[in-house]
Amino acid sequence: MASVVKINVLTVPAEQREVLEKRFASRAGSVESADGFEWFELLRPLEGTDDYLVYTRWRSEADFEAWMAGSMRGSHGQAAGSGQGGPGQGGEGGGEKPKPAATGSTVWSFEVVQSAAPKA
Repeated sequence: MASVVKINVLTVPAEQREVLEKRFASRAGSVESADGFEWFELLRPLEGTDDYLVYTRWRSEADFEAWMAGSMRGSHGQAAGSGQGGPGQGGEGGGEKPKPAATGSTVWSFEVVQSAAPKA
């Protein structure tokens, strides 16, 4: 069975980039313990776009869906995330949820057909 890749395209205005990156850093570890999780990268744009790419690779679509239905909900809400923990996007000063750093979001889905690693 081939792995599945999910790329979340987040449109982030320049003044919100640091906020977005700090929020991702504060949730470090919240996805790594998910069943079927294989890889994560947060990609910062260098030129020509305000779009960040959130790249995750999963053993199967079912593993991704299970994470979406369970652990991801906690890690993106006001409460602390499940799994290895860490604060979600809320909780700064208690109560009110902070404004999202991104102004738009689209998810792209792919199946891995070929891959390569450096030769030893």
